[in-house]
Amino acid sequence: MILYLLLAVVFLILVFLLTKSKQESSGGWLQFYAKGKEAGFTIKDMEQLKRLVSNCEIQNPALIFKSKKQFELVVRSQINAARLSGEINDPAVQLFLSKLFDYFNKIEMEAAEADTRISNSRQISEGQSLRILVAGTGVFSSEVIKNTANSLAISRPVNKSSASIHWNGLKISIYFWREDDAGYVFDTTVIDEVFSKGISSLKVDHNDSLFRTQKRKSMRVKFVKPAFLYMVNDADNPHRLETSAGLKCMMDDISDSGCSFKINGQATIGLRLKVQFSIDRVPICIPATVRSVDYEQALNVSLVHMEADPLPVAVRNQILCEVFKLLPEEDEDELPFRVPEDEANYANRDSKAGNQYE
Repeated sequence: MILYLLLAVVFLILVFLLTKSKQESSGGWLQFYAKGKEAGFTIKDMEQLKRLVSNCEIQNPALIFKSKKQFELVVRSQINAARLSGEINDPAVQLFLSKLFDYFNKIEMEAAEADTRISNSRQISEGQSLRILVAGTGVFSSEVIKNTANSLAISRPVNKSSASIHWNGLKISIYFWREDDAGYVFDTTVIDEVFSKGISSLKVDHNDSLFRTQKRKSMRVKFVKPAFLYMVNDADNPHRLETSAGLKCMMDDISDSGCSFKINGQATIGLRLKVQFSIDRVPICIPATVRSVDYEQALNVSLVHMEADPLPVAVRNQILCEVFKLLPEEDEDELPFRVPEDEANYANRDSKAGNQYE
């Protein structure tokens, strides 16, 4: 009798454990589907994601929607599977990969924003470039010379008109862009005209409330590589790959929404240009509009910042593979098409001497 009771207890315990395990498993996948729907994925997308999560042996499926590390495993698995099957260029595969990159970018941007954003003027770095707006007068250039707990010292603002202004007591608006973060603007008052670190400067009040504007929408990474530059002919297809060498330049950074490059001479804002290079032996063409230029007169070199036209899905995905470091580490310095030998040698020489552009 006692033996039967013991067997019954053991049986009930096993049933309880199995039921609990199934409930936890079911709950995990239910949460996975709920989180996926919140993230904007369709049922078809979720079925594909479920297979990838299973292949990656991720214990908590819903975790991929808040963990960069776990979601990266899923994206890598999709890329590797598509390459092994030979379906990497299939439009449906590229579209799904694009959706994965959209969410991957969201996770990256949220993490970067938490790490980099600032809330008051005491957090502005010395050397930060500024734009000073004086109502009824114009816009001036300046930079932060010294930042203390009590005030901010900025270089005496200048512009092309070199207007003579009595700054003391003037109310001004200060705008600045923080690299890999966003634009900020705040209002303040000039306390005094001083010399700071031997530089003619203005001492201005701090502001504990910065307005954050023009938040970066995509990840941008350093990308030093030789490229060719062309004028865009909007009457033609701007995404068409050129087959002849263009003007040589050196890429500086890249994202799916734009890029920057260095070139000899002074560039002009508003120009329609396109750069052409390769990523993992895949030719890339980025037609874009020049939005800003940092000209270094001593070296006669311009750092040109461009905003890209909407890119074809496959091109954008290839760029994002580079941005998120999902490509093999050994990349080549080849240009994306055949050029005369002397042109190719020149470009390769520029690539090896890339430090001269830094």
